[in-house]
Amino acid sequence: MLEARHLVKRFFGVTVLDDVSFVVRAGDVVGYLGPNGSGKTTTARMLAGLVEPTDGAVFFDGRDISADPIAFRRRLGFVPEEPHLYSFLSGREYLELVGRLRGVPSQLLERKIGALLELFGLTDAFELAISSYSKGMKQKILIIGALLHDPDVLIFDEPESGLDVTATLVLRHLVKTLAARGKAVLYSSHILEVVEKVCERVIVLHRGRMVADDSVRQLRVLMSSSSLEDVFAQLVLRADPEQTARDIADVVADRA
Repeated sequence: MLEARHLVKRFFGVTVLDDVSFVVRAGDVVGYLGPNGSGKTTTARMLAGLVEPTDGAVFFDGRDISADPIAFRRRLGFVPEEPHLYSFLSGREYLELVGRLRGVPSQLLERKIGALLELFGLTDAFELAISSYSKGMKQKILIIGALLHDPDVLIFDEPESGLDVTATLVLRHLVKTLAARGKAVLYSSHILEVVEKVCERVIVLHRGRMVADDSVRQLRVLMSSSSLEDVFAQLVLRADPEQTARDIADVVADRA
């Protein structure tokens, strides 16, 4: 179980996350939604132990992760929003480095790397430098690296970024399969359609505060909406998106 307790984060006196609390249990896939700047990535980094909260704490299995961050990271798989990779390494070299740092035995590591590179369609590129990879290929390497050591908790921050349609569909099914095998999954994304199909429960942030935490079905009922997109619009949007789109098109068409 991964738990955020009253998380607060301030940067230079500006509050970007304000009293956020929730739990992700084994077998859960929890969607984490919000507009740009709402605090989603900041939350993900705090949950991963990469950023210290100004106030509050993160617990895993009832223990503050700051008490033994190394032990916690052995059980964590994290796909960050931006692919920070050692671009001078090949895909295989990078994954070997990640696996060794995670303590995966050598023979098992080589077997896993070979199988996962093939399953993700990267066999032809595994010896090439990551600097030559497309954005989607880099994203696949990040996902493989997060899964190599069979973690108990997974944090995905915009994991479908750069992926093609096929890879996105595979990722969608993979997340469900991992949860069914007892993993605790937090899935942050801008793509509401994916979240609606993958997640049973959704947390919505707006300006650093939680404005919803419930099942997708219950949120639809409460908001009298047919889709998660409509729910999201009612909770966080202050303008009619269709009208805003028309206004933009009018400005673009202005030739006077």
